[in-house]
Amino acid sequence: MSRTGRKPVVIPQGVQADIAGAQVKIKGPKGELSRTFDPLVKVTSLNGVITVERANDEKKTKALHGLTRALINNMVVGVTEGYSKTLDIVGVGYRVAALGKGITLQVGKSHPVIVEPLPGVTFQVEGQNRIHIRGANKEHVGLQAANIRKVRPPDLYKGKGIRYAGEVVRLKPGKGGKKA
Repeated sequence: MSRTGRKPVVIPQGVQADIAGAQVKIKGPKGELSRTFDPLVKVTSLNGVITVERANDEKKTKALHGLTRALINNMVVGVTEGYSKTLDIVGVGYRVAALGKGITLQVGKSHPVIVEPLPGVTFQVEGQNRIHIRGANKEHVGLQAANIRKVRPPDLYKGKGIRYAGEVVRLKPGKGGKKA
């Protein structure tokens, strides 16, 4: 049996879980998330604990068992604590500014890049070179961070660009690095 899929998901105080067939809705202080799962796995809720069971032992069903449990746990954590990613903007003249609900990036292009948030995602700009992306849905927060990073990924020779906080960019030596 799947070790991940076998673990029960404990529902904390202040969180409501509604399960109707393959549809799971989790409601908490940070928002409400819902998702439809494959009918090969059965999701049940009893006494504040959500359990996931699989119908058979086929390879696909085993994979869905652990995945379903992990996604439900992410939903519960998202509506209680939320998720966040931090991006740093590195480079001379590179900066970010808040623009309504979205942000505008100036990262060495001929025009400023305007980024609008996905549903349930919020931006917080710290200074001119740091962005905090927050939300209840782990998928949306990660996707939003990846899309912003894609605007100007870190350059491997100078290190300029948009990177995750704490990301280490290994710089390549230039033409003169061959002789040393």
